[in-house]
Amino acid sequence: MNIEETRSNMVTQQIRTWSVLDDNVLDLLYKIKREEFVPDESQAMAFMDMEIPIGYGQVMLAPKMEARILQELHVKKTDKILEVGSGSGYMTALLAEQGAHVYSVEIIPQLKAMAENNLKAHGITNVTLDQGDAAQGWPKHEPYDVIVLTASTPVLPDAFQNSLNPGGRLFAIIGEDPVMEASLITCTAPGEFNKTVLFETCTAPLINALQPTRFSF
Repeated sequence: MNIEETRSNMVTQQIRTWSVLDDNVLDLLYKIKREEFVPDESQAMAFMDMEIPIGYGQVMLAPKMEARILQELHVKKTDKILEVGSGSGYMTALLAEQGAHVYSVEIIPQLKAMAENNLKAHGITNVTLDQGDAAQGWPKHEPYDVIVLTASTPVLPDAFQNSLNPGGRLFAIIGEDPVMEASLITCTAPGEFNKTVLFETCTAPLINALQPTRFSF
């Protein structure tokens, strides 16, 4: 089986069956080669329905999750985007292809370097990569039209939704193991927000994610 056949099977069997039917999103999965953002030792897993380790305790989200995030956010060519957690740069590349500019923040220096190398190799230039801790917000370039948290957070800091433009969309996986909710938060007007729970899932939290208040008696 050749690699393009494997990619096509991934789209048909994993992604379309997970209610991702937006042709723009599906076309992007053929254009941006996922296997070129996967560490060499994990190449065999590039198209599998699983999270792929990328080192330093971090993972790439499963392909169907990446695609579903893109579909739910309805990214436009005019959108200014914040991505929290650059990882290998694959989600960054997908967002950059759809939006105007991506500000991506990575806390681990080695992963920031990986993302930089991968994006450069693909000629993607409408990205600003910052090293830092954005787990509880990143006001440096706000307001944003789109915000994506690529790992979970037990509690969603208000700073994220308050960094949205009116009409802006925020994707976040909120909660703690074993039940987390993938949520889309839309800024309907200044200071007003609408939250839609998309599905339940489970993934590792952001480093230094906001924790719930623990009561002791």
